[in-house]
Amino acid sequence: MSMQHEIIAKLGVQPTIDVDQEIRKRVDFLKDYILQAGVKGLLIAISGGLDSAVAAGLCKIATDELTEEKKCEYITVGVFQPYGVQADIEHSYATANAFHLKHQVETNIEEAVDEIALNTEYAMKQMGVHKHISREGKGNVKARTRMVVQYAIAFDLNLLVVGTDHASEAITGFYTKWGDGAVDITPLSTLNKRQVRLVGEKLGVPQSILDKAPTAGLWEGQTDEGELGISYEHNSDYLEGKTIPADVQEKLEKQYLRTAHKRNAIPGI
Repeated sequence: MSMQHEIIAKLGVQPTIDVDQEIRKRVDFLKDYILQAGVKGLLIAISGGLDSAVAAGLCKIATDELTEEKKCEYITVGVFQPYGVQADIEHSYATANAFHLKHQVETNIEEAVDEIALNTEYAMKQMGVHKHISREGKGNVKARTRMVVQYAIAFDLNLLVVGTDHASEAITGFYTKWGDGAVDITPLSTLNKRQVRLVGEKLGVPQSILDKAPTAGLWEGQTDEGELGISYEHNSDYLEGKTIPADVQEKLEKQYLRTAHKRNAIPGI
């Protein structure tokens, strides 16, 4: 078996999907897990991008159906987490409004992140390292701070924290370990980016979000494709078993191997 086929099998991606069936399967997955966990609903951080919009749509369907079926309220809470001023914050609100989320809250992480960054720099200074925290290091602090806030809210409201990771992120390891990768449940995990978009179109994700460049929002001007140097078209083609340029395939597979620690269980002895 080729490395490509091994990766596809590992990540569970199908070459084609029936969008309606995928929505039904993922909504039922969320509903079953809510009941199994004995919680009151779901919490989803809505970044303003495609992945969180699709996850939010699935969550809202799941909790609405459970509310109707069980005759008691299950909720989806949408959380917006800008760092300071977020240029596209209106896309977060547009997602929440598109799916009629009654429960939504904005928690600005700037003050908490900056305090952690200052403490980190002070710690390095004590070790004789006189430097500012790196852009990438602070980006990771942002992602992890967001998850701390999400879990604090979810704990007191008895909710599950929903992740937005999918196969196109898993293959590249393009998420922060113990940041946006630290969640309770991931309803998009066996879809590639192209398939996530197809589901989003069917769910009614606003067109402005469907059309925007994917970004993790960790620093100004950052985009997924720019940082990785691999397009989501090539990424999705690869995960569907198609042939892509040899140099891109080599880069993608090296990235997969390099980030294995993010996907593997914590090693121990």
